[in-house]
Amino acid sequence: MRKRHIKTRSFPRVGLVGNPSDGYFGRTIAFTFKNFNSEILLGEDSTRISFVNRESAFDSVEDLCDHIQLHGYYGGIRLLKAAIKRFRDHCRENGIQVDLNKKFKITYSSNIPQQVGLAGSSAIITATFRALMDFYEVEIENQILPNLIREVETNELKIPAGLQDRVVQVYDDLVFMDFDKKRMERDQHGLYETIKVKTMPNFYIAYRADLSEGTEISHNRLRYKYDEGDKDAHEAMAFWADLTITARKALEEGDTNTLFKCINANFDQRQKLYEKLKIRMKPEHREMVELAREVGVSAKFAGSGGAIVGIYRKDSDYTKLKKHLEKRGVNVLKPIFNEEETL
Repeated sequence: MRKRHIKTRSFPRVGLVGNPSDGYFGRTIAFTFKNFNSEILLGEDSTRISFVNRESAFDSVEDLCDHIQLHGYYGGIRLLKAAIKRFRDHCRENGIQVDLNKKFKITYSSNIPQQVGLAGSSAIITATFRALMDFYEVEIENQILPNLIREVETNELKIPAGLQDRVVQVYDDLVFMDFDKKRMERDQHGLYETIKVKTMPNFYIAYRADLSEGTEISHNRLRYKYDEGDKDAHEAMAFWADLTITARKALEEGDTNTLFKCINANFDQRQKLYEKLKIRMKPEHREMVELAREVGVSAKFAGSGGAIVGIYRKDSDYTKLKKHLEKRGVNVLKPIFNEEETL
């Protein structure tokens, strides 16, 4: 019998409008893009389950130290191990019969910039689940799969995580998400719908890999204040939820001007809330938004701060943006939406 060899990929995402309300029963819009990816290679093995660790080889001591700074001392293998365990548990919990004695060799690679708000860790987990589902011939509904991916981090690894990143990486599209509390409690998932547009707006993405910072830095205090019933926090979540509805309509109708305003308003509300709650916003992260707006484009955080997203009106604006930000050490790119363009 021929041994099976499986390759799966998952891609980074940006939160376009609504974040950070996804963990607070809000609404969000996000999309994946194909400039980077996390890839899993899984091959059937006759001897044992093993991990090929690409994290053990470095070009220099500085390269090693940079890796530790971004990933800690554990790296991505723990994500694979935790994903495999959660997959096994899901099968047991739901009476899914699989041959867990089947052995395989698994390795991962990822060129997604880490800890800059592009969801690199969840991309690795998503790709791992896809490989396991293929290998064991198990189907998991798209609505349920993001819950399992999140639980890899929250339950297995004790890392705070919301659903937005996992939902958009599973659906791999431009996605509208409504995390209405009653629906979440009833169905154990939100309303997830892909947004159909005639053409994608002129999006850009910019990031600084040297300013990585974990999401828990800002989210812990926001969670505390929200759970405490803070009026400003709850009003901000309602604002972002309503803003997401406006942005979805703008996307569907090709209304670039309204979408432009929504993107800016999303960040402005975040900055206002953080100031009221005395949550530290890293100055270098905020500066990226300010620098982008100086050349006439819209800008907001793509996640927790290390990357920004926005739209530009004409090509000359993008040229100015790229020149203006790159001289400050900020990487700027146009997102690719068709994977074939990367080959």
